[in-house]
This record gives sequence, C-alpha cells and structure tokens, in this order.
Amino acid sequence: MRILHTMLRVIDLQRSIDFYTQIMGMNLLRQQEYPTGRFTLAFLGYGPESEQTVIELTYNWDIDVYELGTAFGHIAIEVDNVYDACNAIKTKSGKIIREAGPMNAGNTIIAFIEDPDGYPIELIGKNKK
Repeated sequence: MRILHTMLRVIDLQRSIDFYTQIMGMNLLRQQEYPTGRFTLAFLGYGPESEQTVIELTYNWDIDVYELGTAFGHIAIEVDNVYDACNAIKTKSGKIIREAGPMNAGNTIIAFIEDPDGYPIELIGKNKK
C-alpha cells in the first residue's frame, strides 16, 4: 500500500496550478474536465504518479468559496535548504506565514507558506545525517 494523493478544493484552478508549478516547482501531470459532474481535476507533483504521492486539485465549477475548517493541518514538502526555498518563494510573490528557522522544541529548520486558497504548506529541511 502507498498514499496516492491529497485532494484540495480550489476556487481558481489556473491560479492554483500556477502556484504549484511556478512557485513550488511541481509539474502538471494530468488534467481532465468532467462536464456532467461540473468539476475539473488536476494532478501535480514532483514525479510520476506511479512512483510518488501527488496533489489533486479539484475545481467545482459552481462553487466560489470554501471554508478550510480546523481539522486539516498542512502539506509538508522536504527542501534542500529552507532559507533558500523561502527566498525563492518570496521572489515569486509567494506568501510566507512563518519564516525559516528552527522548529519549536527542536532543531529541524522549517517554514510555512500559504497557497492561493489559504492551505498551509510546511517546508522542512533535509535531515543531514
């Protein structure tokens, strides 16, 4: 067994695709419209779905607002250097919600950013063993 994807509902599909491809460096792996269901799915990731977990963006054509709720935490992405990743994200107008630095009660370097729909993304520095 393995985790296949995490699904996020988005308000503006192209804006979200642009964020995950241009700011986060993912690839748009596939996209398909479902006219009878009135939604579009887009799958993005750093590698093929057959090998890696990806993000599924769901755009429901007739919805223009979502409540994120309090149960969802965040998506975590490992990066080589959190400080460099934050600087690169800032230069592309990405939103940093917690600057890079050691985590609370630990040494791991982390930061938090936010996607266009308000979903938090944790950047975690590679564990250099």
